[in-house]
Order: sequence, then structure tokens, then C-alpha cells
Amino acid sequence: MKRLRVLVLMHEDLVPPEQVTGHDLTSVAWRTEYDVVSTLKKLGHDVHPLGVKSDLSVIHSAIDRWKPDIAFNLLEEFDGVAVYDQHVVSYLELLHIPYTGCNPRGLMLARDKVLTKKVLAFHRIPYPDFMEVPQGRATKRPKQLAFPLIVKSVTEEASLGISQASIVEDDDKLSERVAFIHNSVGSGALVERYIEGRELYVGIIGNGHLQALPVWELIMDKLPDDAKRIATERVKWSRKYQQKYGITSREADNLPEGKAEDIQDLAKRVYRALDLSGYARIDMRMDAEGQLYVLEANPNPQIAEDEDFADSAKETGYTYTELLQELLNVGLRWRPAKAA
Repeated sequence: MKRLRVLVLMHEDLVPPEQVTGHDLTSVAWRTEYDVVSTLKKLGHDVHPLGVKSDLSVIHSAIDRWKPDIAFNLLEEFDGVAVYDQHVVSYLELLHIPYTGCNPRGLMLARDKVLTKKVLAFHRIPYPDFMEVPQGRATKRPKQLAFPLIVKSVTEEASLGISQASIVEDDDKLSERVAFIHNSVGSGALVERYIEGRELYVGIIGNGHLQALPVWELIMDKLPDDAKRIATERVKWSRKYQQKYGITSREADNLPEGKAEDIQDLAKRVYRALDLSGYARIDMRMDAEGQLYVLEANPNPQIAEDEDFADSAKETGYTYTELLQELLNVGLRWRPAKAA
């Protein structure tokens, strides 16, 4: 294996310290960054962590000075704006630097959940019925969009703004929740039909040739009886809440014969339809009749060692070190457009 010079891009507040003694590595904000940097070093690569906030020149300077073979992209925003991460990747392409993760076009299509659904509609990929309420617009629900509905941000990730109150049963609550997304999250609102069922995730790795990881399921069976089984902010990120209600994730079991393969094939269709590359996680719901609905695509998902993506890769046979090396390999194989 060739030793690589790897420039690891991350938010400047998430650069892990040189010495981690005394830190609880299961709860620090920079857990993913530490896992990636330390593991790449274990692989024998020459690793340079770089904190980025709102200045592209720090990337240019590091590339000029350090001459990396590839950038390992862990940025989820730029200048505090989630959808600006695609512009950083465009900048890497303009500088002719290979990188891990998704290309700018795929990021643009997947980060906008409404645009994602429009692309899925063209490709006849199943998704919940929906409407969009841009900021500053009043909520006018079409009659065919029946309750219950769930209200989300159009652009934010990581379940930001999602709580039990996100599921609404009447027009007053709908208007109230849309206003919350507009005012508190600061984005347009996506209103979609709530699908009661199992929450399923599929990791995909690759560019042209795709590998689907095992179907993963978010287990929320021990939530209070009156709580809807949805991935709220607390379900996803609060360790205390997860422990209290036994929230975990694991390979999906008790699926009908051939259903896992159907789910993986559908995930690959979504990946290709949105022009994704590198790696991504496709989120779905399956109702009691076995009907699948694609909720969204998440390019560059969390890849800390104990997160869903790495856990599902382990079931395929990847150790964590092998997974990160494969992401490097896939990044080195990606070929952006070149001048004629």
C-alpha cells in the first residue's frame, strides 16, 4: 500500500488535540475527526489535519505548502452554511486535488430535500407525498396531502429541527410547525406524509461500480407509547436519551424473502439518480405492507468508528482501517470533468 500525504479537512473547532488523555472519546465533539486522523496515521499515511471555517485561502496555502495526494473531506458546512460544503469540493476540483466523499453536483442535489424528491419523481423512485413552504410563504396544504404529516427543514441535516412536535395532525399545528422551521432553523420547510413503519438505512460506496452495505435499522421499540418512532435530534445525538430508551441500530432482521436485496437495489438507484460519488447513506421507511419510501440521501455521512456507516461496513468484512483506506481508494479513482 502506497503511503499517501492526506490533508484532512474539518471545521476549525473540531481539530482534535495532539494529546487526548483525559478526554472521554465517546462524547467529544471531535470524535469523528479524531477517529479518522488517528486511523489514517495507523495505516501509515502522512496526515495533516486542517481546520477550515470561512476562508478558502487556508486550503490553498496548505496544498501549496504540503502537496497532498488527496484531501479527506470531513467538512459539513462552510462559513456556517450547510449547503456551502459543495463549494469547498468545487474548489478542490478547480485545484485538481483528489478528495474523499461526494462530488459538488451530487451534494447540491442531495442537500436540497425538495430537489431530491423532484429527481426521484422523474426516475419513478417511491417517496412520500410532499409540499414545500419557502421562507416567507404562508402554508396552503393541498387537499390530497393527508394527515399525519411531518415537517422538516429543506436543507439542514442531522435531524436538526426534528422533534415529536414535527408530526402534525391538523392545519393549525402544520402552520405552527412550518413557522418554527422558518424562524428557528432558518430554512424553507418540507412537509411530507408521515410513513408509519421501520426506519432503514443503506450505506453505498463507490463511483461507477457501487457496493451496497447491509441494510441497517434504527431500533426505537422502547420509546414511550405515545411517541412516534422517528429519528429526532434527541434520538440521534443524545447518549442519555438513547440509553434511557434503549435506542440502537443494527442489521435489519425479519425482512421478507429477498427484501434486503430490493432495498439495496433501490438505494443504488437513488445514488445513481442523484449523481452521488464516494460514499453515502440512503434513508428509507418501510410500511407494514412492505412498501418502501425513500426519505433522503445523505452524502458524506458520519464515519466515526462506532457510527452506523462503519458498523454496517463491519458486517461486510471491512475493519475500520480497511473502510477508511477504501474511501481513499475511491476518492483517488474519481475523475471530475477535464478541459478538452
